[in-house]
Amino acid sequence: MKGDIYNKLLSLARGIPDPYVRAITYARIGYQMKKKNHPKYKEPFAMALNAIVSINNPILMVDALLEVGTFLGKASPESSRKIFTRAYEIILELPPRVKDELLGNLVGKLIDLDNLSDALFYVTSISDPVRRNDFLTRILSKYLEKGNLRKAHLVLDNIDLEPWRSIALFEILKAHLSREEFGTVIGLLPKFKSEYWLGEAMKALAGHLKRAEVPEATYEKFLDVALELIPKVGKDALKSFLLGMTIQGEIDFVIKALSKLSPDLRKYVLSGIVSAIIDRPEILKKFVEKLPKEDFEFVAGIVLDSLLKSSPVGEYGSLVEQIGTLTSDERYKAKAVRYLSKLHMYDAAWKIASSITDSYLRSLAFGGIAIEKLKENDIGGAIDATLEVKDSRWGPWLFGEILAKIAEFSSGEEIQEDIEERAERQQRLWDES
Repeated sequence: MKGDIYNKLLSLARGIPDPYVRAITYARIGYQMKKKNHPKYKEPFAMALNAIVSINNPILMVDALLEVGTFLGKASPESSRKIFTRAYEIILELPPRVKDELLGNLVGKLIDLDNLSDALFYVTSISDPVRRNDFLTRILSKYLEKGNLRKAHLVLDNIDLEPWRSIALFEILKAHLSREEFGTVIGLLPKFKSEYWLGEAMKALAGHLKRAEVPEATYEKFLDVALELIPKVGKDALKSFLLGMTIQGEIDFVIKALSKLSPDLRKYVLSGIVSAIIDRPEILKKFVEKLPKEDFEFVAGIVLDSLLKSSPVGEYGSLVEQIGTLTSDERYKAKAVRYLSKLHMYDAAWKIASSITDSYLRSLAFGGIAIEKLKENDIGGAIDATLEVKDSRWGPWLFGEILAKIAEFSSGEEIQEDIEERAERQQRLWDES
């Protein structure tokens, strides 16, 4: 029978000479007896406690108490309380070098057992602020899992180190957002000291506002909070909030909000938003289309410079064509032509290049077309592109460059995309001569 098996196991365990090993063995057997609803499961735990008395090393004694307390806590939570209290009393008498580690073990066991009240009581005795705040954050997360926001706020009051406090605030804020308690959220935002975690909170907030389908007046309230926080934590909170709103598709609101900012602040936020959505062409295109003229020109440069740093992607073709067509800055037109040429959108590239009046930039634009034509073995098309530069100096220069590249291509050499670098060098020579 099962009972006979457990009695035999306990009898054999009595022969273990090491009281530490013997105590833990008793506890493990007792736990298994409890799982099988054995009526005498408490006896092994009593035997374990008797064995612990014989342990001479206080560190081993504490560890044994924690192990036995853990197994008993799983079997009978209330019964383990005295064991953990005894372990705590011994720990307090130990040297500082081991005290924090053992206190951490104690608190960790209590968290695992879901005994959060006792864990919160003992954690305050940990002197190392990093270790203490780490455990406090774990306790807070457990309370949030249970939906106990009141206790989570109490734990937050004890977290006094960054980034733990801001991380905890972020978790609490998300819980309030899930309940759509936006008034409470407004009160939490100024409590962030970490600019990063405030930014994360603002992005999370934007998503919840969209899903909650709140009126625009609510957006305005949070925009005002973000603006008020700038002197305290910087501009990133505002940027994160407006970025979040952009990603959620509230582009009209974002454009309206940007119009209220100073030129320098607007450029900072715009740059951050565009950098964050540069790999999301659909959102980027909608955003750029809504921009007023002065912001459009600023963003055009950021978009083109970013796109030209990597391999061309067809999804950006219509956006780049739009930028090249609408921008009044011929530098941007030339960059748009280069990107469109790489996509082999030659009709659009040719049309934009033809609108460039500056001879230097026109040579870069048509030079870019010629290079891509040459890569496709369209020598005639490459030459035709060079003939579109009529300037008496830049026309012959570009023609000569392409002829040389045709010769290189015919010899099997790889075509170098160095038109811009060579044009800059040529410009310096002419300026110096």
